[in-house]
Amino acid sequence: MCSEPRIVLVDDHALFRGGLKNLLEQIGHCRVVAEAASGEEFLALQPAVECDVVFMDISMPGIDGVETTRRALEADPTLRIVTLSMFGDENYYTRMVEAGASGFLLKDSSIDEVLEAIRCVCEGGTYFSEAILSTLTSQLPGTSDSFDEEALSTRELEILLAVCQGLSNQEIADMLFISKRTVDKHRANILEKTGCKNTASLVVYAIKHSLVDLM
Repeated sequence: MCSEPRIVLVDDHALFRGGLKNLLEQIGHCRVVAEAASGEEFLALQPAVECDVVFMDISMPGIDGVETTRRALEADPTLRIVTLSMFGDENYYTRMVEAGASGFLLKDSSIDEVLEAIRCVCEGGTYFSEAILSTLTSQLPGTSDSFDEEALSTRELEILLAVCQGLSNQEIADMLFISKRTVDKHRANILEKTGCKNTASLVVYAIKHSLVDLM
């Protein structure tokens, strides 16, 4: 994880933002560089704020977290967005995966889980609260019976497992003693073969089809 991740909090509840900001700053490993009370406010300030991770509320008045995430990543594809949700937001989860969110947390998560999510997404991986991942895998279409076991090569399955463990392409290359460029190519092939749009959807797909078991 970068030495002091720069965090932006996007949530329409000032008390929640203030509480999370205080917790993060008390820990001392993070720095909250901006806050926004709506999707519109965040999109307006995004060009002027350099940050590593955005904590994004799903359900907000005006532009919701899904559309805000989509627009933010169109403007800056390197941005790492962690979804914040409450029980009752389940209908948004699949849409947030498709929009490109990197992490998924419930709002009642412990500070240790929040810090782990920051670490994972800063290192290029994904993070799912166990409860959210369970909901996601039950929502997505498809079953393990419909998966073609020969669709992915042995090497691609190795790389898929490493991706699901949160390893970056460079870390996978080092582990498998191959070049990062080769990993990039394999990863692109995996996305094409599975029909997934991004890493988060790939993780959900892999668990849904019993290719990996991270739960």
